[in-house]
Amino acid sequence: MQDPTIGSRAAFAATACFKALAPVFFSALCASAALGAETPLTLPEAQRLAVARSRQLVAQDAALTAARAMAVSAGQLPDPVATIGVNNLPVNGPDAWSLTRDFMTMTSVGVMQEFTRTEKREARAQRYAREADKALAEKDSRLASIQRDTALAWLDRYYAEAMAAVVAEQSTQARVEIEAAETAYRAGRGNLADVVMARSALVSLDDRASEMGRRVSAAKIALARWIGSDAESPLAGRPAIDSIRLDSQTLDEDLQHHPQIAVLARQEAVAAAEVKIAQANKKPDWSVALMYSQRGSAYSNLISLNVSVPLQWDQTNRQDREVAAKLAMLDQVRAEREDMLRAHIAEVRAMIAEWGNDRERSARYARELLPLAAGRTQATLGAYRGAKASITDVLIARRSEIDLRLQALQLEMDTARLWAQLNFLVPDGRRDTHVSINARSDRR
Repeated sequence: MQDPTIGSRAAFAATACFKALAPVFFSALCASAALGAETPLTLPEAQRLAVARSRQLVAQDAALTAARAMAVSAGQLPDPVATIGVNNLPVNGPDAWSLTRDFMTMTSVGVMQEFTRTEKREARAQRYAREADKALAEKDSRLASIQRDTALAWLDRYYAEAMAAVVAEQSTQARVEIEAAETAYRAGRGNLADVVMARSALVSLDDRASEMGRRVSAAKIALARWIGSDAESPLAGRPAIDSIRLDSQTLDEDLQHHPQIAVLARQEAVAAAEVKIAQANKKPDWSVALMYSQRGSAYSNLISLNVSVPLQWDQTNRQDREVAAKLAMLDQVRAEREDMLRAHIAEVRAMIAEWGNDRERSARYARELLPLAAGRTQATLGAYRGAKASITDVLIARRSEIDLRLQALQLEMDTARLWAQLNFLVPDGRRDTHVSINARSDRR
C-alpha cells in the first residue's frame, strides 16, 4: 500500500514549484501581450494611413467642389441691372433744380436684362463641368502619387533595417572571432597581429552599423512624412514583388488610363469646351431695358422700352481670331497628351525590362552566389580552427560575405522600388484587373 505521506510531499512540491514559476509565466504572458499589442505595419495599411491624412486630396476635393459650383453658375442668365436717375434737370433760370416745373424733367427707375443665348450658357456650363472632370482626374493622380511614394518610403525603411540586421549579425560573429583569436594567442597558437586585425574588423563593422542606423533613421523620417507617428511601428513582411498588374501586350491601351494622361485628356476636353464658347460668341446677345419716368403733376408719366445688341462689325479680327486661338490651344493640349503617352509607354516598358532583369539577378544571388559565399566562410573558419588558415583569411571571407549579402539586399531593394512604381501607376482600388506579367525566367 502506498505511503500517504508520499502524495502529500508530491503535492507540496508541485505547489511550491508553481509558486516559484508563477512570476516567470506571468512575466512571459505580459511580454507576449505587449508584443501582440503592437501590430506590424503592412504596406497596404501604411498607404491607407497616408491617404487618410493627406491634405493634397482635401485640396483636390475643394477644387472639384469649386468647379461644380461654377458649372451651375455659368449656366444662368446674368443678373438684371436696376437703374435710377434724374433726366433733364434745369440748372439755371426760374425752374433751376426743380423736379416738377419743367415738362422735360423726370425721375426714372428701370431694369435691364441681358438675355445670353442658351447655347452660350450651356457651353460655359460644360466648360466648368470639364474642369470638374479634370479636378477629379488630378485627384486620382495625387492618390496614385501618395500610394507610390508611401510604398517607396516603406520599402526604403524595410531594406535599411534588413541591411542593419545583416551588419549586426556579422558584428556578433566578429566578437566571437576576437575571442577565438585571443584564446589562440594566450595558448601560444596565434599571434598578437591576429587579435589586432580581428578587433580592427569589429571597429569597421561598428562604423558600418552606425551608417546603417543613420539610414534607418532617415527612412523612418521619410515614412513619417506620409503616415505620421505610425512610422515608428515595426514593419510586417515584404510584399510580393514578383508580379505586377500590367500586361505588356495591352500596355499601350492600359496607359491611356494613366493619371497624368487622364489629366491631359480632361484638359483637352476643357480646351474643346472653350472652342465652343468662342464659336458661340460669334452670335451677339440681346439686352432689354424697361424704364418708368415720373414728371410733374401737370404732365404725363412715361414708359420707355429699349433693346440693344452689340454690332460685331469686325468679326474677322475679333471673334474669328478668338476661335482660331482656342483651336490652336486645343491642338497644343492634344499634341502634349499624345507625346506624354508615348513617353510613358517607353518609360514603363524600360522599367518592366529592368524589373525583370533585377528579379533574375536576385534569384541568381539567392540560388548561387550567397550559398557559395557562406560556404567559403564556413570552410575558411573550419580551416582556421584546424590551424590551416589564418585569421586574416577568415576576416577576408567574412567581409566578402557581408558585401555580397548587402549587394543582394540592395539589388532586391531596387527591384522592389521598380515594382512599387509599376504597381501604383494608377490608384490602387481604381485600376482594372490586368493579367499578371512575370519575368520570362519563370516560364523557362
